[in-house]
Amino acid sequence: MTRTIFRNARIFDGVARDLREGHVLVENSIIREVSDAPINVVADVDIDARGRTLMPGLIDLHVHIWAADMDVVKLAQMPTEYYSIFAAQFLQSTLDRGFTTLRDAGGTDAGFAMAIEKGFIKSPRFYHSGRYISQTGGHGDFRAGHQQHLSDCMCCPPKHERFTAIADGADAVRKAVREEFRRGAKAIKIMASGGVASPTDPLDKLQFTDAEILAAVEEAEMRGSYIFAHCHPDNAIRRCSELGVRCIEHVSMVSPETATIMAKNGTYGVPTLAVVRAFYDDGPKFGLPQASLLKMQDLLEAMTQGLVHMKKAGVKVGFGTDLLAEHHERQGIEFALRAEVLDPYDILISATSVAAEILMEEGRLGVIAPGADADILLVDGNPMDDVTILGQDGRNFPVIMKAGELHKNIL
Repeated sequence: MTRTIFRNARIFDGVARDLREGHVLVENSIIREVSDAPINVVADVDIDARGRTLMPGLIDLHVHIWAADMDVVKLAQMPTEYYSIFAAQFLQSTLDRGFTTLRDAGGTDAGFAMAIEKGFIKSPRFYHSGRYISQTGGHGDFRAGHQQHLSDCMCCPPKHERFTAIADGADAVRKAVREEFRRGAKAIKIMASGGVASPTDPLDKLQFTDAEILAAVEEAEMRGSYIFAHCHPDNAIRRCSELGVRCIEHVSMVSPETATIMAKNGTYGVPTLAVVRAFYDDGPKFGLPQASLLKMQDLLEAMTQGLVHMKKAGVKVGFGTDLLAEHHERQGIEFALRAEVLDPYDILISATSVAAEILMEEGRLGVIAPGADADILLVDGNPMDDVTILGQDGRNFPVIMKAGELHKNIL
């Protein structure tokens, strides 16, 4: 048995607004004790926090680790070896930034996810979502308008099928969802509206019929899992909430009325301001096509206002970034963007306990509590006073622990 003690810390437990002074005992990969009094055991590692903030590891609910280029048409043509090496570097740097858990928002190869699970790659915990499910011409259809229709040849499928399962009709959607679960997905993402990066679909249009979405929801529920949906326009958000989709990604144009419906239905939201800010700043520099730039008029302002609507309505909001290609290094800007309209506590729980609840890991991840997995950060400073200290590329984390193992310890 390996024991680690953190002494003399100010503890943010992932739930309570107030910090408490105390001590934490980790045995192997589990938090065994959280105490106000000193813990008198002999430990293999004894860390004096000296008043630093101890908190759960961060959770990013929206990443695309195989998105090695912002031009999705070009992305579909790249060799698998390139994706794999890019993704390995993405995972390592994300852990260095204090994110101990990631939810794949679709597109990662099942074999690569298996390699992560086997421990072949240094990585945060990784919740694989398989290929995203898209209708023909939807947000997951990477073909440009001039390209020919999909081939039915099984020996040479279209290249974008590494990322996307194209499904039209309720039965086809049902089969696609079952297939991704068969390949190891923990949850399934569907594309329920147009998007920015896709070449042929308007941002503000609905995708999939009600029957198609209901088929996906039913299959996921029978699996004991859930559907999460890409949605930008308000009517797409409202429809998915009413149809039983558990979690809405982006929630870009959510109205106060739809936010109220989300809260009533228990629908979670995962805004992704970081990707929009990065696209605005220098998307073209990294290959974002002009057609995508034209789709983003006022999108960041709408998404920021949506945070306010969801807060007032009581929607539970998780933390996501959605950064592509070289932009993944800007993961920390999500904290600063949200801090413009939310208080630090709301942002902290979005990246810890609420995010864990969305993953269906309530009590296991995102908290500092006996019996929880030992994903722990020590922070120089108090994020309850200034949450942006969590977004400085890990510079303010002298200690990063994942599953009881010290990934970083410079004390």
